[in-house]
Amino acid sequence: MGLLRPAPERNSVYAFLLSTAVIFVAELGDKSQLMAMTFATRYRARDVIIGITAATAIVHLASVAIGALIGDAFAEQQHYITIVAGVAFLFFAGWTLRGDELTEDEAKKARNSRGMAIIAVGIAFFLAELGDKTMLATITLATQEGWLGTWIGSTVGMVAADALAIGVGALLGRKLPENVIKYGAAALFAIFGIILVIDGVVQL
Repeated sequence: MGLLRPAPERNSVYAFLLSTAVIFVAELGDKSQLMAMTFATRYRARDVIIGITAATAIVHLASVAIGALIGDAFAEQQHYITIVAGVAFLFFAGWTLRGDELTEDEAKKARNSRGMAIIAVGIAFFLAELGDKTMLATITLATQEGWLGTWIGSTVGMVAADALAIGVGALLGRKLPENVIKYGAAALFAIFGIILVIDGVVQL
């Protein structure tokens, strides 16, 4: 894929590393990360992380399937797909700058959830991720990279970000520095988006 895609034999590893990094950044300060911290005040961190992992794996498997289908369907127009993906990442940069807060109702549901911890957390995260920024970013990545590496990497990236939030919340009793995360994540999205757009234009 021009500037970004490596040799074919490294595609799976590259897709894993790229998607892990991108989704980790996308999840920082995201609503579901805040939800993870809220759940961690009620349930054991281990159960929260297991629930997050299960929900993320399911949602992101569907996401990479959609992305792979789009990439295959428009294989002959890959340069246009690359440009659209770049524009999408610029959109994600703006979304990140706007911020994503957990509403009081959502926080209340997380605090008052009943039933088995893993099931409660898994269902909540599954619903929260549908149409969320990280799901859309995973779809976008899968139009460019191998589905397996993207699926595993995106799942690892999200779980790592949520585990970090739970750990910091437990140790410090507060969120990660909001402005630093917001502007840093937005800048990384913008840079990646610009590279993709340039890559697609070069291929025209």
